[in-house]
Amino acid sequence: MEEDLNRENKYIRARQRVEELKKFYGNLTAYVFVIGMLALINYFTFWEYKWFLWAALGWGIGLLFHALKTFRWNPFFNRDWEERKIREFMEEDEKTGRWE
Repeated sequence: MEEDLNRENKYIRARQRVEELKKFYGNLTAYVFVIGMLALINYFTFWEYKWFLWAALGWGIGLLFHALKTFRWNPFFNRDWEERKIREFMEEDEKTGRWE
C-alpha cells in the first residue's frame, strides 16, 4: 500500500515537472518567434533605431526568471533549503505544542 502511494507521488511530481518544462519551452518558442517578427518589422521600417531590442530585453528578463524557476537554478532557495526549513518548522511546532 505504502509503495503504491510512493509510486503515485513520484508520478504526480514527474507530471508536474513535465508541465513546468512544457510551459517554459512554450514561452521560449513564443519569444523566439515574436522577437524575430519584431526584428523583421523593425528592419523593414526603420533599422537605424533598433527598438525591437527593448522588447527582447524585457521579455528576456522574464524568460530568464522563468528558466531559473523551471530548472531550479536558485542557489538561495533550493530544494535542500526548503527541506531544512520544513524540518525546522516542524520541530519548532513539536516543541511549542502548537497543534495539541
